[in-house]
Amino acid sequence: MAKSKPAKPAPAADAKPAVHPDIRPGQSIELLKELHILTREGQLNQDSRRKLKQVYHLYQFIEPLLAEVLAGTGDLTLADHGAGKSYLGFILYDLFLKAKEAGTVYGIETRKELVAHSRELAARLDFPRMKFLDVSVEESTGSAELPDRIDVVTALHACNTATDDAIRFALAKQARFVVLVPCCQAEVASVLRKNKNASFGLTPLSEIWRHPIHTREFGSQLTNVLRCLQLEAHGYQLTVTELVGWEHSMKNELIIARRTDAPRKNAMERLEKILEELNLTELRSRFAC
Repeated sequence: MAKSKPAKPAPAADAKPAVHPDIRPGQSIELLKELHILTREGQLNQDSRRKLKQVYHLYQFIEPLLAEVLAGTGDLTLADHGAGKSYLGFILYDLFLKAKEAGTVYGIETRKELVAHSRELAARLDFPRMKFLDVSVEESTGSAELPDRIDVVTALHACNTATDDAIRFALAKQARFVVLVPCCQAEVASVLRKNKNASFGLTPLSEIWRHPIHTREFGSQLTNVLRCLQLEAHGYQLTVTELVGWEHSMKNELIIARRTDAPRKNAMERLEKILEELNLTELRSRFAC
């Protein structure tokens, strides 16, 4: 008769889950649970592993910018516009600023309940240099709770015109760096659609957006082209790249702008010509400013 194997001892009630090897040393496990990157048991599933990869990939782009500012001035201010639940701000603080004695992250969000939750979480995690404001773009630009200048402005998946709001804020605050991952750019497409019949008589380029699916896709790409020209006209040097592989996210375009105080000479002229050629002059106040 075969001997039965002795039962494995049950884990202690207070035993902590093993830290997953994909997680960086020193990172807050409680924060990753709050952001639903880790399960309540401290584990990763397929979806959360994909989310973690996106977070780390974006951090690789932003971390050198933060290090450059901090090394040059001894301090750092970062404003995350359209912050939502502020998961980008929390990740940047946790991975970069937590171990340092300087640097402040400001989360700017209009929804009061999300701001209240972020304040509670920052207090619970003992992240004292994280501040949260429930204000609009116009209010944030002139808010006494923010410094006159902001070093880095981020806007991650800020829907539709919220990315443009972040750009206006960055220009007003003379930000050294602007990091954008645009999302749901619908405004330009809606104007293309509205003016489609009139555009057919103005330019053969209107064939590009004759069909609805092309209107949506072309409008999205054109929106970011206009944003890039706007930033270049204000003295920023741009890097436009893919954030992660398309298998991970369709909201995938990453725009990094570095202030050089050397405006591209023909950027605004080209922007104006594009608006005129494509019958989009009603959007001049948004982009040509």
